[in-house]
Amino acid sequence: QVQLVESGGGSVQAGGSLRLSCAASGDTDSILYRGWFRQAPGEKREGVASIYRAGTKTYYVDSVKGRFTISQDDAKNTVYLQMNSLKPEDTAMYYCAACRSFPCRLSVTSEFGYWGQGTQVTVSS
Repeated sequence: QVQLVESGGGSVQAGGSLRLSCAASGDTDSILYRGWFRQAPGEKREGVASIYRAGTKTYYVDSVKGRFTISQDDAKNTVYLQMNSLKPEDTAMYYCAACRSFPCRLSVTSEFGYWGQGTQVTVSS
């Protein structure tokens, strides 16, 4: 089993920055990909960014490329999402997730079997 705990959400004005953290515990050696997803009210959950366990591959949804950066600290079993140039449309609940079986596609939410409780990000104009 894998447990994930997010932190770092909050409220910020457009153009501002936030950094989300996701600490993992449990059977972390089995994790292949860690990802960040978000869900706005009335919307489907969408993949935002993911990172391979070796840190050699990262993926981003087009809408955040150039603004968001996913990274990891192996010693702390923690993945980060640095969010810059935030826009009101980035407002959502952000979830950390883990995938233990390939292919772990960011576009397929169901391939990530472990989820955190979520942290709210609100961007005002």
